[in-house]
Amino acid sequence: MAEHREHERVPVELKVVYTRLNRFFADYTRNLSRGGAFVLSKDPLPVGTRIALKLAVPSLGEPIALDGEVVRHDALSSGMGIRFIWQDPREREQFAALVEKLMQESLGEKVASALLKAEPEGNEGS
Repeated sequence: MAEHREHERVPVELKVVYTRLNRFFADYTRNLSRGGAFVLSKDPLPVGTRIALKLAVPSLGEPIALDGEVVRHDALSSGMGIRFIWQDPREREQFAALVEKLMQESLGEKVASALLKAEPEGNEGS
């Protein structure tokens, strides 16, 4: 089955910390996009669960605080897909710029530019 993705992903391992019902979790991303992330987890949260998470980007001094929702599980990869939820369009734009920078660092400017040009404009979610 073909998988529909609205945003290109960058393969990147970043520490992500999130809470649910006063329990703290610390896992790592497998990939990241403008609209979401795949988080490796041996104990993924139920689909539909909303979470507050902090994403540690080494080049930044402080972790990025994000809101998200679990939208899928992947038993083979042992993890969960998170769709970011934005309250402020400016925050979404700032995060999109950060993801573009990470893509350029990871994939090179030419490849990242080609991938970003291929994305549909104005989409929400991952």
